Amino acid sequence: MNQLNLFGINEGLIFPENLLDYYPEFLTRAESRILIKKLITEVPWQQRTVTMYGKEILTPRLTAWYGDNNKTYSFSGTKFDPITWTNELKELKQKIEILTNLPFNSVLLNYYRDGNDSVAWHSDDETELGENPNIASLSIGQSRIFEFRHKKDYHKKYALALEDGALLIMKGDLQHHWEHRIPKSKVFELPRINLTFRSVHPLRN
Repeated sequence: MNQLNLFGINEGLIFPENLLDYYPEFLTRAESRILIKKLITEVPWQQRTVTMYGKEILTPRLTAWYGDNNKTYSFSGTKFDPITWTNELKELKQKIEILTNLPFNSVLLNYYRDGNDSVAWHSDDETELGENPNIASLSIGQSRIFEFRHKKDYHKKYALALEDGALLIMKGDLQHHWEHRIPKSKVFELPRINLTFRSVHPLRN
């Protein structure tokens, strides 16, 4: 695990780095290159309709949801029913679990085809993820800027370059107090796939 290279939009602000762990070379370039080609061609990608700020929009990226049986996940009014694990995804899950000592039972894949694809400000705070969810975010392909901002003070804003093969662990109460996004870019034009491993819990009545 390496020191995070977070840079603040405003000087003098310090991000609480105890909320993140960063492994910049979790996968080698060769492993990443093989994996992204396989995922692009073999995953049944979909462009979903989600509700954002009261409006229905097409997501500016493609997605797929894999996981254990019955690990359904809902986000922005859209329900994801899990696809059965592939051998590659299951092996990645197990490798991350061994490294982090954290359990995961599902993964959301996001395919950013070029710099026009993005994800808006949000928190992964859905009820089925539990009180303080641990989320393991693996990036392969094009490096993209990952931004954080505090929910109550937008002046507290930071950014991190997510590199090819890098693993980022979001933990603690980060999802309660911070939002994150991948902004559009005119610089980064190559494809990127992000895999966010999660643990979905059954909802209580």
